[in-house]
Parts: sequence; structure tokens; C-alpha cells
Amino acid sequence: MSTEISGIDEQHLRRCVDLAIQAFENGDDPFGSVLVGADGAVLAEAMNRETSDADPTAHPELALVNWAIAHLTPDQRGASTVYTSGEHCPMCAAAHGWAGLGRVVAAASAAQLAQWRASWGLPAGPVTPIPLTDIAPEVVVITPVAPFDAQMREVHRQAQRVHAGTEGQGNLRPLPDI
Repeated sequence: MSTEISGIDEQHLRRCVDLAIQAFENGDDPFGSVLVGADGAVLAEAMNRETSDADPTAHPELALVNWAIAHLTPDQRGASTVYTSGEHCPMCAAAHGWAGLGRVVAAASAAQLAQWRASWGLPAGPVTPIPLTDIAPEVVVITPVAPFDAQMREVHRQAQRVHAGTEGQGNLRPLPDI
């Protein structure tokens, strides 16, 4: 599989950023993902719902894994691409590998998110950020992808400010067009 980014990849990453913003506007952490078939058609979308569902495992990547297992053959899963606003956490990476999904194109890497959180004085998350390929080595992962990583940094920065109480929920500023 190619590690080059195409215009179609960029289109799907834009949608992931939009879904992440929507998740944030719904009161959840800003993560969004899209599952795309081998023909480039969107099969399913999901956004973070940890707060909405009161479930710390309600990650969009895991929702797409579950959808794919229920609706796709193993060959279709292997030929698919998961686009996501941020590289999978270890839980989602393991599920991705076990389900046999195809490549991942992530706007921001797990290392970037961890670095951003640390730079804002936030505690580390409950799970150590590990590159997806350390958990599912057969999966092709393309991350980070500029300028989408910078957009996600801004979305996460604004989310951090809301959680810290220094900015209102409705103050998410528009992101620059790509």
C-alpha cells in the first residue's frame, strides 16, 4: 500500500477534523474517524463519545472496528482505510489489528498529542501513547499529516482551555482552510 497522500486522503482527513470539532462541540474530546472502502467510498463515520456515553472506551476508531466486523468481509476490512484525527490509542490499535483493517492515515500522531498535552501542563493519559505499528506491525500508518496535525493541535488546545475553564464551549474558533 502506498504511503503517499492523495487528494482523496486529504478530503477524508478534512472530514475527520470536522468530526473532531463536532465531538468537542458535543462535550466530548475532539476525535473523529472515517472508514473508507477500497473504492474510496465512505463506509462509516464516528466521533468520540466518551463523555456523551459515559464510557471511556467510546473512541471513534473502536466504533469503526466494531462496525467493520459486523458489516465487512475479512478481505474488505483488509482493503479499507481508517482516516482519523489522531493516531489510535493502544486499545484501538489492538482492535484494528485483530479486526484486520487496512492502512491508517492520521492527522496527528500519538507522540504529538502526548507532547502537546505535556506542553500545556496536563497530566499524561491513563494509557501510554505507543505508535500503532508497535502494536499492529503489519498495518501501514501515515502520520502526522501536515497541515491537518496543526489544525488538530489548535482544536486540542481550545478543548484544553475549555476543560480548564479559561474559555467557553461555544468559543471554538474557525480553523484556517486548507
